[in-house]
Amino acid sequence: MRLAMIFGIIFVATSALAQESDVQHPKAFIDGTGDGWVELGEDDFAPVNCDPETWSFRDGKIFCTGTPIGVLRTKKQYKNFEYVLEWCHREFGGNSGTFVWVPEAAVTDLPKNKLPPGGIEVQILDHGYAVKYQERTGKEPDWFSSNGDVFPVGTSKMNPFPPLSPNGARSFPSKNLSKGVDEWNHYYVRAINGEVRLWVNGEEVSGGNNCIPSEGYLCLESEGAPIEFRNFRIRELP
Repeated sequence: MRLAMIFGIIFVATSALAQESDVQHPKAFIDGTGDGWVELGEDDFAPVNCDPETWSFRDGKIFCTGTPIGVLRTKKQYKNFEYVLEWCHREFGGNSGTFVWVPEAAVTDLPKNKLPPGGIEVQILDHGYAVKYQERTGKEPDWFSSNGDVFPVGTSKMNPFPPLSPNGARSFPSKNLSKGVDEWNHYYVRAINGEVRLWVNGEEVSGGNNCIPSEGYLCLESEGAPIEFRNFRIRELP
């Protein structure tokens, strides 16, 4: 009996340590450090169609006021790469995102209050957006999620991975892992050979392949609400 109790105690303690380890080290958690990784700062971005005060860089963070609607793009175009990014909405129901493989034509002479008509969007949406949408329209918010949708916009194309949105255009996240307003979230995105995959807070949830085009700018999105970004790091791949 005493031996059984000892083994029971060891099993419980081992299980507790394993659970604690899972919490501290999420699956496939990439921190963006090591060979080839570089941090993207103010000198790596170019204005597109926002006001000068829309975007600011200080204390290691990128701040966005959310107005007007528009984007900030990288100066460089990328083909195969992986990036990590932390983000935090500062308003309930906030909307934002990142774009990958945005073609030159989609950001050339882009009018104010418009988003690029091309690229693959990796959505960054606060949970409160669904609440506000239903209050505003009276409709069920079933065509989007707030946990990491990935989808093509405008002239771009992509075959989304399941689960899919009702119209089949978006890759919906397989798990709901994002945190709410005023909490920091971690995105890891791998984009290679026309395929995009998204990890939210350490776990892969969505993506797609056969993207056209599969080379272009990265963009950060301003879409009506304040948001902060930090630790935006990228590594180019062969």
